[in-house]
Amino acid sequence: MLINKYIYIFLLMKSGILFSQEVFEGYTLFTPQIGFDEDATTYLLDNDYNIIQSWGHSNGPASMPYLIPGDEPGWENTLLIYPYRVNSPTMESGGVGGAVQCLTWEDELVWEYILSNSDYQHHHDVEPLPNGNVLLIAWEKKTSTEAYAAGRQSIDNPLNQMWSEAIFEIQPDGNGSADVVWEWHLWDHLIQDVDPGDDNYGVVADHPELFDINNGTVGGSGGPGGATADWIHINTISYNTEFDQIVISSRFQDEIFVIDHGTSSEEASSHSGGDYGRGGDFLYRWGNPQNYDRGNNSDKTLDDQHSINWIPDGSPGQGNFILFNNGFNEATEFVPPMDEDGFYTIEDGQPYGPDNTIWDSPYYSTAMQGGAFRMPNGNTLITDCDSADIEEITESGSVVWSYSQSGNNANIARAQKYPIDYFDQIDDGIPGDINDDGTLNILDIVSLVNLVLANGYEVAGDINQDGILNILDIVSLVNLILED
Repeated sequence: MLINKYIYIFLLMKSGILFSQEVFEGYTLFTPQIGFDEDATTYLLDNDYNIIQSWGHSNGPASMPYLIPGDEPGWENTLLIYPYRVNSPTMESGGVGGAVQCLTWEDELVWEYILSNSDYQHHHDVEPLPNGNVLLIAWEKKTSTEAYAAGRQSIDNPLNQMWSEAIFEIQPDGNGSADVVWEWHLWDHLIQDVDPGDDNYGVVADHPELFDINNGTVGGSGGPGGATADWIHINTISYNTEFDQIVISSRFQDEIFVIDHGTSSEEASSHSGGDYGRGGDFLYRWGNPQNYDRGNNSDKTLDDQHSINWIPDGSPGQGNFILFNNGFNEATEFVPPMDEDGFYTIEDGQPYGPDNTIWDSPYYSTAMQGGAFRMPNGNTLITDCDSADIEEITESGSVVWSYSQSGNNANIARAQKYPIDYFDQIDDGIPGDINDDGTLNILDIVSLVNLVLANGYEVAGDINQDGILNILDIVSLVNLILED
């Protein structure tokens, strides 16, 4: 493990990427409150603790807020994406939310979407996408009858329910709300080795792309809102633009999972199709290989983790994963076994690698939430949720900037720092360049036709900018290509 770390640092030095001892110049965004539906405020701070902007909310946050570009360059044109806790959630456990708002710099509502009904309850995180859409994670309620029919052997809560997980991609509709344009359901990707009469029966160790429905307990009688049927407890979702992949983090199963976003909703419910040919099955998983009957407890590397995200391009370690590993009291960086095309490798009968991490932070302890984000100068922004502390540390663990929020209920789920020039330019890309390869050709026409047939949406395909994709956009794209 130490050898791997030394090699990693040597390669960074050889490539001219040196870790800075300086504070990264940027603005830090956070909301110091969690777990309540009372008033809250989101702050944007500079390095001198000046409040650059703030947003008031009538409901507390479910997790962290995000800033996204507006129609014009500049911080004053940015939009705030704020996931929050609704007043009467239909399912309640730690991290419950229920809705997401988009707010202007002046704190005016642009759109709002509520996901809190008899079947689904948004919780924890959201993820803004480059096309302006937003990903939400949600509990999906299953009755005990449905669970037993799928091969579950026991239900461990007085609700007699089992809350699985789903992901929804919503697209603003231009009328103050949003529509679901893509979805993925964990329930479509289960396996069990108990009842041969069920369709999902199989050898768990032979199918790491599926999740064993009999792993773990299902809720209990006590929790923040009383009895709960929370089974997986996804707490973070992040997106990789280059490979069109989604990563999610399961606290209760001590594991992270990667899925293909390059699918239609129909493909996402199956085991084939999409960019990687696996439909909505897992492309990669890491942290607790016992979940798929490979390895043992000594191979377990994650415990109650949060904040999984890809290190962005331009930052040391770009393309690696970084997260806050709560049970081990540290932030952790590791290199996934991925090739240049976004495919993950695994040896027959072995768990997914890597065996070791390449960087671990000094000791940080928080029982709930927490964050870790790598910045372009090599520093890492760590959030200790329970103590409401934010610290920027160097690769060696030296603290170069810190902030602490005082007061009652002063928890900070996660904080993120944006470079000063992050919103100076808006890249609209080339209209019609669906596959983002810099040219317009027949491949873009095929991609646009598929989007229209699947009732999908990509801003690059909306040639006439009417908010929908249809035959008019296809004709416009053909004309653009013929004129080129």
